[in-house]
Amino acid sequence: MNFTCQCCGACCRVPGYVALEAGEAETIASFLGMDIYAFTEQYALLTGNRGNLSLIERPDGGCIFIQDDNTCRIQPVKPAQCKGFPFQWKSKQLKAICPELRVGATGRAPA
Repeated sequence: MNFTCQCCGACCRVPGYVALEAGEAETIASFLGMDIYAFTEQYALLTGNRGNLSLIERPDGGCIFIQDDNTCRIQPVKPAQCKGFPFQWKSKQLKAICPELRVGATGRAPA
């Protein structure tokens, strides 16, 4: 699959868990110049399975770290889940709103 990110921010604005793998919370906290406890209190939550941390969402469901210009505040240390999109995961909801995924799905540019 060919994929050229259009930098639209759609993938960061769809509600859902952004699961953190082992060590990612510490890496992000360090990048932000925060203590791990302050970081988890401000930016993370325990997932429903009570076994993982996830980044919190904005009230509209978007990632807490997506900025108004569609850039990621933590880009150099973003979670593996984010790095894996769209090659390791995607969703029907994202296919419907991501311009590049729509081009790939239809073979033509979005209307």
